[in-house]
Amino acid sequence: MALISTIAGSWYPGTEQSIRDTAARWEAVATADEAAPPEGVNLLILPHAGWAYSGETAWRAVRTVKGAKFRRVVILAPSHRAWIENRLVAPEADAVSTPLGEIPIDRDWLDRLALVAPVARNNRVHDAEHSAQIEYPLLQLALGDGFSIVPLVMGSFGQDQMGMCARALTRLMDEDTLLVISSDFTHYGSDFSYAPYGTDGDEEVREQVAATDAKAFDFIAAGDADGFAAFVKRTGATICGRVPIELALRAFPKDASSIVRLRYATSSDPDRDFSRFVCYLAAAGRVRIGGGAEELFSADDRAYLLRVARESLERAVRREPRLDAKKLVEDAPKATLAKMGAFVTLNEKDTGALRGCIGEMLPMRPLVEAVAARAVDSALRDPRFSPVRERELAGLRVEISALTPPCPVASWHDIVLGRDGMTIEKDGAFAVFLPQVAPEQGWDLPTTLTHLSMKAGLDADAWREGASFETFQAEVFHE
Repeated sequence: MALISTIAGSWYPGTEQSIRDTAARWEAVATADEAAPPEGVNLLILPHAGWAYSGETAWRAVRTVKGAKFRRVVILAPSHRAWIENRLVAPEADAVSTPLGEIPIDRDWLDRLALVAPVARNNRVHDAEHSAQIEYPLLQLALGDGFSIVPLVMGSFGQDQMGMCARALTRLMDEDTLLVISSDFTHYGSDFSYAPYGTDGDEEVREQVAATDAKAFDFIAAGDADGFAAFVKRTGATICGRVPIELALRAFPKDASSIVRLRYATSSDPDRDFSRFVCYLAAAGRVRIGGGAEELFSADDRAYLLRVARESLERAVRREPRLDAKKLVEDAPKATLAKMGAFVTLNEKDTGALRGCIGEMLPMRPLVEAVAARAVDSALRDPRFSPVRERELAGLRVEISALTPPCPVASWHDIVLGRDGMTIEKDGAFAVFLPQVAPEQGWDLPTTLTHLSMKAGLDADAWREGASFETFQAEVFHE
């Protein structure tokens, strides 16, 4: 199922030919950019107003990746119509569609993102939101039809949830990925509740606004997320994509990025009435790849472990003989023979609801053996649920978490959400959360620890004093 662009024919032209003709006109009148883009561009900042206002500006950045061989484009876009808190919202659909054709959504990348960051899926949000849709045909013009897309719409974030999303981007960004940040800059005028330089509409107002936007961009070019966020808060700058910009800066900070401004314009440049206008900035950059966590298992390793988990639980539910333990080890890829702790989680495919989860924390035996055993336990011995029945098997999704050994931390302040799994121990009570629990729920750290305490049978605020904590990391993958 494809999500059809709801703004074709209004925000941008409604036919393939008119889209291509418009881009050809932009290309014909293109002049020298304000600065040369860096080599190997893999990040763009693009405005998202209607093409009549910002299209030519956006094209100055998009043309820097024309003909590039990116396999996917990740779009970070602000929400203008839906209230979204502590979540990245992706479409439920399998593709998006414009008059230039369909672009498949990279479901695998999105699923991996959802393991380490709070992600929701909602077609209605994307139907109503122009900030991602406006970029689709621009990217098709530049990249052709050989790429997939991951459009992510967002609202506000707490510090912990912003950190989870930034770490996820750092980990998942690779040489095959183009990152697009969708943002207009200053919205000026009394109806935008931002008119610090008056509403006379003269050229001086534009100059002062442009200077403000230039200061904001200085923080972006420096990769300074804290400076950018503080500047926006201090000045009240009406940059609608400030959250996507800050998220990208936290994922790729000062020493990992080079971002250059290519063009700046406003909606009132043609008529020169600067009593009310919106500003547009196009930029291209290069962010350094390779700062994320190294994956322990290849695609073949993961596929083998998932097959073992699936066959083990299905045999147990059907009361068939277990897999031969000796053959299991003999056939196993070398990486899966490492001694590691493991959890096997079963979720309902349709609802995502938990159906069973049991594991072992300590590295006591080869991972493949732990996975086979715990898959059976998750299906039949999780005390929170009745045993899985045979008719349920086709509707379950198997997820494996391969664990690093747990290590004590000095206090709960040392726990990093989206990276760390955690245990709590106090007065003989114990509980564990896998790293993906907080991202799946969109919790901040205090909320996570409150739920962890209650899982251990403790009071909700027992984590605040007298508790000890250990953290661990996990490589998580699922069917």
